Amino acid sequence: MIISYQGVDSVKIQFGDTIVAYNPVSKDSKFKSSKFGADIALISTNHVDMNGIDNASRGEKQAFAVTGPGEYEVGGVFIRGFLSKTLYGGNEKINTIYSMNLENMNLCFLGALSSLDTIDAETFEALDDIDILFVPIGSGGVLSPADAAKASLKIEPKIVIPLHYGEGLSDTALKAFLKEGGEEDMKSEEKLTVKKKDLEGRKGDIMVLKPLSL
Repeated sequence: MIISYQGVDSVKIQFGDTIVAYNPVSKDSKFKSSKFGADIALISTNHVDMNGIDNASRGEKQAFAVTGPGEYEVGGVFIRGFLSKTLYGGNEKINTIYSMNLENMNLCFLGALSSLDTIDAETFEALDDIDILFVPIGSGGVLSPADAAKASLKIEPKIVIPLHYGEGLSDTALKAFLKEGGEEDMKSEEKLTVKKKDLEGRKGDIMVLKPLSL
């Protein structure tokens, strides 16, 4: 599995010939967007910074879009969406937290979550045995660095990948988040290539991926 950070809350995941896009940035957003073909697009929040299904297509082939809570199976990939809320953009909106199993690894994407209080106990119970957690850290309607660190501790993933920082967003969020995790000197990587066996012995390890826009 190859994971790359496309900026804002957008993530590209490739496994074999299949590509999954989390929160692709729309061409209508003020942020830089990347257009890449995806088989599945998971949209957590209906906002132009995160609902760019138009940028997740392959010519005439449109990505299968998942846009809210529920259970889905797409091309053998099982996805669960859980209801939460966000204040991103200034107004309260639905935010969907997604869990997904790929290559025998459990992934959790918190989307534009703005408060841990909007996650109910049943959802936390379902987010068990998470291998890779994608967490927003930039404030401004999503989790603050401190709350993002609390979310990481509560969910207990093996790897934590911070999102929602970089160009046009908070310049201090990443530094603050790494300080919370005791990893202030961590360097960013272009991408993460990971297999199940690579997760052995890991517990809450932070992995910083360089945004496409930087």
